[in-house]
Amino acid sequence: MYSSYEVTPFSSTLGDHTKRCQRTIHTSVEMSGVGLFSGLTINMRLVPAPPGTGIVFKRVDLKNEPEFSATVDNVCGTPRCTNLGDGKSIVQSVEHILSALKAYEIDNLYIEVDGPEVPAGDGSSLVFVEMLERGQIVTEEPTLPIRHLEVPVYWSKGDVHMIALPSETFRLSYTLSYPNHPILSSQFHTIDLTHDTYRTEIAQCRTFSLYEEIVPLLDQGVIKGGSLDSGVIIKGDKILNPEGLRFKNEMARHKVLDLIGDLSLVGFPFVAHIIAIRSGHFSNTMFAKLLRESLVEIKEDA
Repeated sequence: MYSSYEVTPFSSTLGDHTKRCQRTIHTSVEMSGVGLFSGLTINMRLVPAPPGTGIVFKRVDLKNEPEFSATVDNVCGTPRCTNLGDGKSIVQSVEHILSALKAYEIDNLYIEVDGPEVPAGDGSSLVFVEMLERGQIVTEEPTLPIRHLEVPVYWSKGDVHMIALPSETFRLSYTLSYPNHPILSSQFHTIDLTHDTYRTEIAQCRTFSLYEEIVPLLDQGVIKGGSLDSGVIIKGDKILNPEGLRFKNEMARHKVLDLIGDLSLVGFPFVAHIIAIRSGHFSNTMFAKLLRESLVEIKEDA
């Protein structure tokens, strides 16, 4: 625990847009839940980490408890989720917890899991936000620079397009477009990311799947932990979840949630306006690599 540090109130990025304090949590927190792919009950523990550690996943169920950092270099697959690994071990479905960590500006943390994936919760990142709030966010020294873009960066493949524009805030704009689908034909959401906007607009938005896509995966045992409690299922023009949607454009908002998590793999704080059209985990992680090469540190005046 870091009892000597002051607990940080939830607020937006520092006003000078050039640097901010590092952050971790004050107290370790735990949760248990079912893994979407494995169907296993997985215990996860968030542990405070000292300055300069970064976000580090740790497989405590394996011999020698292998660790690997949450950076784009360690992405080892994007099969309907984002997976991180070191060539020998893996943690699946990291994007939702990374999304919460990015939104709450957590820089240093150990994420211990005793299984092959992060628990799914209800398919959103709300359970991870609640864990961070229970753990209490604290500041650490020294400060970290906030990187900026000098010129636009773009990535396109087929009908997927992504662009980052220079900005003084971290803004995300997402367009979901499947013209022939009655529900997913056109959805849009845009957000200036702060703790508060993430908590109220994004965190509770669940992953989603078409009924005709998910049923074969369930039959094949690819998704052993899937249910109406772990995401939104769409069949034709109907939502199968009894409670319905949490927002009319919940699916586009969830895509923003995923985008935040995947872009956190850049590995350091940055600001830009990210515009994405029909992107998913593969394109998000490819774009993270481009962004990492293009972001520059703003030098303070001598």
